[in-house]
Amino acid sequence: MKTRYPTPQDLGLRIPAPLRRDRFCRGFDHALRGGQLDQVEYFRLSFRMGFRAAKLFLRAERRRRGILEYPLRRRVRLHSLW
Repeated sequence: MKTRYPTPQDLGLRIPAPLRRDRFCRGFDHALRGGQLDQVEYFRLSFRMGFRAAKLFLRAERRRRGILEYPLRRRVRLHSLW
């Protein structure tokens, strides 16, 4: 079964007038799928604002479900004296 992610319109988000709707929606979808900002096209304003909106939505959704924060991954180095 295919996963269906919400669109900004499904969530009732208003896309600001100066931003391009198609890029905003692509950025929103990219963030929901767990994508990284690793291409030049991803740094355009409309894409970044869609990406940011999705990240804020995901944070709010996690809090609503009771998942406050994921634990941080740390590196630990241990040296023995022997």
